[in-house]
Amino acid sequence: MARNLDLTALRSFVTVSDAGGVTRAAGMLNLTQSAVSMQLKRLEESLDVSLLDRSARTIALTPAGEQLLGYARSMLKINDEALTRLTANEFEGELKLGVPHDIIYPAIPAVLKRFAADFPRMQVRLISAPTRKLLDMFGRGGVDLILTTEEICGPGGQVLVELPLLWIGAQDGVAWRKRPLPVAFCRNCIFRSSVLQVLNDADIDWTMAVDAELDNAVEAAVSADLGVYVALEGTLPPHTQLIDHGGLLPTLKPQNINLYVLKSEDPASLAMAEIVQQCYAAPRPKPQLVRA
Repeated sequence: MARNLDLTALRSFVTVSDAGGVTRAAGMLNLTQSAVSMQLKRLEESLDVSLLDRSARTIALTPAGEQLLGYARSMLKINDEALTRLTANEFEGELKLGVPHDIIYPAIPAVLKRFAADFPRMQVRLISAPTRKLLDMFGRGGVDLILTTEEICGPGGQVLVELPLLWIGAQDGVAWRKRPLPVAFCRNCIFRSSVLQVLNDADIDWTMAVDAELDNAVEAAVSADLGVYVALEGTLPPHTQLIDHGGLLPTLKPQNINLYVLKSEDPASLAMAEIVQQCYAAPRPKPQLVRA
């Protein structure tokens, strides 16, 4: 049957080692000298080893004590971190995170999972909305952190990553070969006007095959090969692929994924921002191509 080490006794043991004696350690722990000595005795008895060499005027660790000291420090560190995370009042409440629909995957599920594990008493409200709406909400103080997809980064924001903006079509699709080119966009898509202007500048006739209010309607139409649209590298929806058009479609300008934090002094917001930064720093998968 597994036995458990007494964390209170381990704390006294570590404090005695650091303080160089029981008397000083007792004062640091706000305990009596006899109470600390009793804890040390019980710890030695539970392990059936001597942890302290009491033969000299100053207490020294035995080889077994030196070996236990490293374990004890690690155990106490984990214990204290867990208590801080679970009981700290500053990590209670609700955090509002705004993210455009098209960049929720692949990073945001990992962000939410890590934050929930580190701050179980915090509630996160995920708000999915177009970049323009999120910027408006952020400006009015209606959301704590937002991610945006923009060609540039606004004041107070941080560029997390710059990604290519790519032409996307159905798997084994042929819509991209048609002229006029059938395009599909959400009415609030921040890429819409600039991409249509690029097509105009390249003298490519186009038609709005799908003009929807919701992003998922556009994704469904594109996956059915009714039209093409654009997406940032690494954010392709299911049943779509990068179009390897061989120059038949114009090159698009890369775009930023930016992070804005409303309250830079708030510990929970800073913790969420750090997790977001780490997740976006991880390697991203490359999209597959639809060959011409």
